[in-house]
Amino acid sequence: MDEIYFLYLFVITFPFYIAQTIGLYMLFKKAEMPAWQAFVPYLNLYVMMKITGRPSWWFLLLFVPVIGLIISVGIYVDLLRCFGKSKLKDYTLGLTFSFIYLPYIGFKKDVTYLGTLDSLPELKKSSSREWIEAISFAIFAATLIRWAFMEAFTIPTPSMENSLLVGDFLFVSKINYGPRTPQTPLQFPLTHQKVWGTDWNSYSTAIQLPQYRFPGFGFVERNDVVVFNYPVDDGFNRRNDGDFHPADLKTHYIKRCVAVPGDVLEIKDTQIYINGEKGENPELMQFSYTVFASSTIRDRNFEKLNISEYSIISNNENGVTYFIHTTPKNAEILESYDFVKAVQLNMKSAGNKEARIFPIDYGDVTRNWNNDNYGPLLIPGRDVTIQMTPENISLYQSTITDYEGIEDLQFTKDKMLIGGVEFKEYTFQQNYYFMMGDNRHNSLDSRYWGFVPEEYVVGEAAFIWLSLDPNKSFLSKIRWNRLFNGID
Repeated sequence: MDEIYFLYLFVITFPFYIAQTIGLYMLFKKAEMPAWQAFVPYLNLYVMMKITGRPSWWFLLLFVPVIGLIISVGIYVDLLRCFGKSKLKDYTLGLTFSFIYLPYIGFKKDVTYLGTLDSLPELKKSSSREWIEAISFAIFAATLIRWAFMEAFTIPTPSMENSLLVGDFLFVSKINYGPRTPQTPLQFPLTHQKVWGTDWNSYSTAIQLPQYRFPGFGFVERNDVVVFNYPVDDGFNRRNDGDFHPADLKTHYIKRCVAVPGDVLEIKDTQIYINGEKGENPELMQFSYTVFASSTIRDRNFEKLNISEYSIISNNENGVTYFIHTTPKNAEILESYDFVKAVQLNMKSAGNKEARIFPIDYGDVTRNWNNDNYGPLLIPGRDVTIQMTPENISLYQSTITDYEGIEDLQFTKDKMLIGGVEFKEYTFQQNYYFMMGDNRHNSLDSRYWGFVPEEYVVGEAAFIWLSLDPNKSFLSKIRWNRLFNGID
């Protein structure tokens, strides 16, 4: 737990918790239950079940992800009913402002315990209230599941082809790495950046909270396909007013994690190496190629090889030249056709510097890196310490500046200063990951904009629940063979 979250927890949250607990203390007294038990987490929920008459085995459901949160809300609603507070406004106040409303009814003399739920008269509701409650619960449940368990995403670009295709609809698991607490809580339910069908922001930045990640089933590992908030403040994250979206509402990206904290990454002639060893290549990884053909290649020949990205570069008496993206295996098959003269991999040679590559040269340090020949580069992580040499300052100064949250930080070409004091070494405060698209020559990824901080990780891609081909129509749009496929 970092220092900022610790401060938030005890300076802001703790007084709210105490106020709510005092309200429970008074309600327990009215129900003739041991009032001190209100101050013991989980025990107080068990006592509330006894007060409302719910079965004791419900207590076990509190420890089931997602279901536990729904049960907790239900217990509070039941408690309010047992004290005669069964109007929609009571539920709204009791759930939203429990730290005020529970003490209010707890100290109110005319509020008394009416008995367990089975002893209360049947609650009569108007049809309008039933609809409101049903819709409210559906929105609450969907929001809760979307936040804590699983969320749907779509693939809008070809950066992960052929592993993931444009038009694939995915479910992304939040519980694999642990759900994040909202940084921007004032947000319209079930939206991300915009209100559906409009260009209006779906959130307010009036309240910004420190972010914390709940425990998950595991951690980001090499070769995981990960959804994350694109971390760079550029055109992809710019709002209409010129400002940028907050961190938890930045644009979603999906890439493959190729290196984790502590790894030394290097790319040699398109092949990834991790700590000096060959990295694992995705089965459907693809590159760009130039195809020299004696005549026009029919579309069906490209479709047969699942080549969706192709275009004609030139067409003259010498033949037709194409630019394509495909897998090495399909490139070999294509080259075996009688009407294809040659298929050439479009690879940048070592030392051929690419201007846009990360990190940008700083100070007197220059690197001749490109997307096919890159590194070596140490991936930073929590408790990883580096010496602040001119080389390391050039490599990591943008990461430390943008994501480590250090105040009064300055860099020169050979020094790092915090509060005017020079630091000869630096220990990173969080984990970082290097993400790349499987479509290696058509992916805007960590080679161009840098590391993904752990706090920006959303979840792990789980499976494809629908896939629509944007180039087809009606039922032929559905790629039936991709439905409910897992993601490797």
